[in-house]
Amino acid sequence: MPALSTDLRRDLDRAGYYPDLVADVLDVALADEPVVAHLVHPETTFDAAEVRRHVTVLVLTGTRLIVAHVDDHPADSEHPSASAAATTESVALSELRSVALTHLIGSPEQHRSGDGPAELTLAIGWGAVSRVDLEPAQCADPNCEADHGMTGSITPDDVVVRVSAVAEGAERVREAVAFARRLSAAGTGR
Repeated sequence: MPALSTDLRRDLDRAGYYPDLVADVLDVALADEPVVAHLVHPETTFDAAEVRRHVTVLVLTGTRLIVAHVDDHPADSEHPSASAAATTESVALSELRSVALTHLIGSPEQHRSGDGPAELTLAIGWGAVSRVDLEPAQCADPNCEADHGMTGSITPDDVVVRVSAVAEGAERVREAVAFARRLSAAGTGR
């Protein structure tokens, strides 16, 4: 059994998504470096008539962010049995460019200091993957028929995790906030 922290192993078991497989790939990526904080996020998606499961695990060490993602691959005509793909990426904390948090607050007029969000979206960027959103450039002249080219934005999109109290429970959201706080502090060198 891999030498993961007890809390991380407990959360992998609780998620119930191939915990031994996820623990094994994390063990290799961690290479015996101690775990400072972690977030385990299992998710089920529904695609046409298919149910697909996957898990994303974020592990903070003293020097790196480890991202593990494991997906189901159902059997098909080319592959007669189901399989899973497990990918890990190790990012030096010094390479983190952004830790973006979106807190969804229900009934903001009733929010009190210390209340947690109903949902937290954690987007972490280090420059490996970006999303490009393009649209036709607009002109201020409503009668203009010229082609003004395209305009757009590039957004870091290396990993995004959304945790909702409705879907996962308020405790999972609190855990995501605690992980985000630790990661934000680590990414700024504190």
